[in-house]
Amino acid sequence: MGTVRRPGAYVCGVDAAMDVIGGKWKVLILWALGQRPFRFGELRRELPGVTEKVLAAQLRELEADGIVHREEFDEVPPHVEYRLTPRGVALNDALGPLGAWGKAHVIEGRGASAAAGQVGEDDDVALVTGAA
Repeated sequence: MGTVRRPGAYVCGVDAAMDVIGGKWKVLILWALGQRPFRFGELRRELPGVTEKVLAAQLRELEADGIVHREEFDEVPPHVEYRLTPRGVALNDALGPLGAWGKAHVIEGRGASAAAGQVGEDDDVALVTGAA
């Protein structure tokens, strides 16, 4: 059972996928869980800046969409572990090329842009030709 989505038809598959992974933390949660299963506290430490409330809400939504599996262990002390479902693994695989693009064109691309004479958003440049 999925979460309630916005009304109306999706324009394309990317639109539908973005509805599932939308939000500041979901893609980072998917990335982390793609490495290994995590307990809630471990996952929170893995994602600095996320609040407990937001992480719990995002995990609930991903679980409702069938992307994340939540397993409760009846031990002392009790604990919960999160892992990707096969559907979540497939989504992570689909996000792989997007991550590769970001690495090549945003992270590593900064040095290449400067070398090619292109100006990046954060580059200090003179406003007048010949000015330092």
